[in-house]
Amino acid sequence: MSSAVEEQRVEHPRVEQQPIEQQRVEHQRVERSGVRWNVARRGAGPTLLALHGTGSSSRSFCALAATLGARFTVVAPDLPGHAGSRIDRRFRLSLPSIAAALGELIEALAVQPALVLAHSAGAAVAARAMLDGALRPALFVGLGAALTPLEGLARLGARPAAAMLARSPITRRVARRAGGALVGPILRSVGSTVGPEATQRYRELARDPAHVGAVFSMLAQWDLDGLHAALPRLDVPTLLLGGARDGATPIAQQRALARRLPAARAHVVLGAGHLLHEERPAEIARLVEAEWNRLDGGRVKNA
Repeated sequence: MSSAVEEQRVEHPRVEQQPIEQQRVEHQRVERSGVRWNVARRGAGPTLLALHGTGSSSRSFCALAATLGARFTVVAPDLPGHAGSRIDRRFRLSLPSIAAALGELIEALAVQPALVLAHSAGAAVAARAMLDGALRPALFVGLGAALTPLEGLARLGARPAAAMLARSPITRRVARRAGGALVGPILRSVGSTVGPEATQRYRELARDPAHVGAVFSMLAQWDLDGLHAALPRLDVPTLLLGGARDGATPIAQQRALARRLPAARAHVVLGAGHLLHEERPAEIARLVEAEWNRLDGGRVKNA
């Protein structure tokens, strides 16, 4: 993928910061290869790409982006089929397909993220895009990164069940009528407690038939075996942040991933669950900035 981005040596602490009250959130629509992307952008400075996980949206980064936007230009798209990003019927919601589409989006936006911040399945998309050369950040931060294949009965049953639900018209009818009622139990199952605004946002997403259908289609096509096997080749400096109460991607899994990656370390966020960036946005922002500062003097692709 061609790029006119120029490499520069950046002194991280000297980047001029933009106060939160001066930040303006801009929304952009980009259509490429069967995806009509919805992209939010705010802040000033090196580009930070924020990728949400399955079933969520770019709005999950609102509080975190408000802080990080003082130092970075935060670019946060809704993943294909999720929230405001719609897809054509022919678009496959597989990991390689979404990663390739993300590469096309980055090219269309004419940015090259210096930092990639990705939650859960969004971390798998980011990792695949980095391995494929579509992303070349100076730092990768995973938030409850879902990079490990399922095992046992969960592996055998999850994809067929998701495929059945994705095809069934009943799924969409149930989502419209009762999807919001499922949010509380799901949040509890992943160890997360979020505020009323975030809870309401998830209820709205759960009542959106197109969003729910895309979530099940994505789960039905999700295969992490190839990515997991390739992780030892991912030499980007990596920080894996895991919530101590995470019921979806436990901290033990994050530590195992840190050992598998050549330039990674794991850090536990006490008291947080899987949605740690929504539960502890100020703490996550401090950890991200500290890791960025630790890499001061490295070569950063700035756009």
